[in-house]
Amino acid sequence: MAPLLDIRHLDIRFGAAQAVRGISLQLDQGEVLGIVGESGSGKSATALAILGLLGPSASVTGQILWHGANSANPVASAPTDLLQQPASALRRIRGREIAMIFQEPMTALNPVMTIGRQVAEAYEAHVPSFTGREARRRAIAALESVSIPDAAQRYGDYPHQFSGGQRQRILIAMALMHRPRLLIADEPTTALDVTVQAQVLELLRDLQRQHGLAMLFISHDLAVVGQVASRVAVMRSGEIVETGPAQRILTTPEHPYTRSLLAAVPTLASDRSKPLAMIG
Repeated sequence: MAPLLDIRHLDIRFGAAQAVRGISLQLDQGEVLGIVGESGSGKSATALAILGLLGPSASVTGQILWHGANSANPVASAPTDLLQQPASALRRIRGREIAMIFQEPMTALNPVMTIGRQVAEAYEAHVPSFTGREARRRAIAALESVSIPDAAQRYGDYPHQFSGGQRQRILIAMALMHRPRLLIADEPTTALDVTVQAQVLELLRDLQRQHGLAMLFISHDLAVVGQVASRVAVMRSGEIVETGPAQRILTTPEHPYTRSLLAAVPTLASDRSKPLAMIG
């Protein structure tokens, strides 16, 4: 069976600066692939390239082959090269077939629009024929599915009236409105404390299994990625330096950079009198 997403020799440049250097990745239906690396390694640029969100300053070459258009028969359907699609075609795919949870919910959400309206708008963008009442009903159902308490009563509240964890759940509800085949989660727990982070990770795992989603989970934290991903790709300076099953990467990493990422994660056994390992 052909992979759901097949990235081939992807290069991304911003003027003279090269952000991504000829990477290739595959993601199967229902698989969770973690991409891990320090800030500036090219993780988010890769995710934004998939959705065509890099903007006119970026120069992108290679192929991003998407097999999601014909979900009834993905093997026989010809893949779509997302890099060759016009903006109108990408808008039909974006949010409906491929959805994204952005890194910081307080900036991703519109502060002057109620959260219910924002979730409903995510539905109406692809089903404009539905009435406002139906969109509201579906928005409330989506908020309930991510455990927002009293969702119907809080439909008219604004982002600042929610906690950081609740705002992240709202973004997840928006991303899953159309039951996409691929969910891209870009650092979805970075701004959260450890307890809320664990709750959001558990929610993502449950939703992924419930709906059979493929997920691209991006983080700088290899320990976090190991909790959700079955396979991991490690990026450094725009290149993939190591890839393999998550358990193997976490226990017996082969590349020195991967070992330094693991050594930089504090544990209960860490010697507090010594600094954490430097990533280099």
